[in-house]
Amino acid sequence: MTRTDATARTAVAAAPAQRAVLTTEVSLRIPSAAPGVLRVRPLTGEATASYVHRLATAYRLTLPQLLDGAGITLSGHGTLPTAELHLSPAACHNLAALTRIPLPHLTRALPRLAPNDDAHHIATAAHWKRHEAAQQPVRACTLCTRHRSHDATDTAWTHRPPHRLVCPRHHQATPDPRLTSTVRTWAVPELAAAHHAHQRLLRHPRAATAWTAARAITTRWYDHQQHLTDRSHTRLNQLYATNPHLTTTGSASPALLARDLITYPETVALARALATLPNRPHRDTGNALNLIAHRLGLPRLPLNANDPLQAFLTHTRH
Repeated sequence: MTRTDATARTAVAAAPAQRAVLTTEVSLRIPSAAPGVLRVRPLTGEATASYVHRLATAYRLTLPQLLDGAGITLSGHGTLPTAELHLSPAACHNLAALTRIPLPHLTRALPRLAPNDDAHHIATAAHWKRHEAAQQPVRACTLCTRHRSHDATDTAWTHRPPHRLVCPRHHQATPDPRLTSTVRTWAVPELAAAHHAHQRLLRHPRAATAWTAARAITTRWYDHQQHLTDRSHTRLNQLYATNPHLTTTGSASPALLARDLITYPETVALARALATLPNRPHRDTGNALNLIAHRLGLPRLPLNANDPLQAFLTHTRH
């Protein structure tokens, strides 16, 4: 073991007792963590368990060893990405001390770090809790992860908001939690352009509502092969060519796993159009359809009575 490794392990393992803190009835001593040697930055939206695991990997420790060295008692069993690590308030403070990142900054980066389990409000504890399927994080960009992990690992899991579906710098995305590897997107350049357009959309006051409606509409069109079928097939074949693992991921259909990615450019374009429509009493449906068709790059957009876009234009105020 090198001198550097020995120093890192010693720093992580050290856990001197801090001044006693008073609760409502008793005085308790909560162990605090010594500042760590390495600075491992969290990814935006990263799962707590993912960040702690990357931190442990940087120190060449297992996750339980790192938590034990930080004075945090681990209970239960779990694995990423199907389970999350929940920390008590005291454990959150110890993690912040170890990482040398102020707790408010750490909490902003790690959306599941904020302690929410009153059963562990006194102890310096962490426990595993299984995710619901819809809450599972997705694989983060491997190159972004390696850059923030001192080259120790390229694996991280994040709770990705819709406007961060694509990493435009490294051309990677993970459109579905069931994918354990990222999807390379360089063969579909319109995805990076859609990412930049999505960032501009966020400045609009109706962005959230328009995005929710647009995603529901383009998903329906995709599932029922309406309006954009040829474009979707072309994009799916481009992704197949550079991502053979799409065809070998469990029992899920590749077309389903890549759906959000394939429809992303049209979802962003439709959301931008919907966000700028006038309120319904002043809306001309024909003009609105012409505008939307133009934004989607279509000569016209014939809709039947059951089309979700028709319902939006007829019944929604915005």
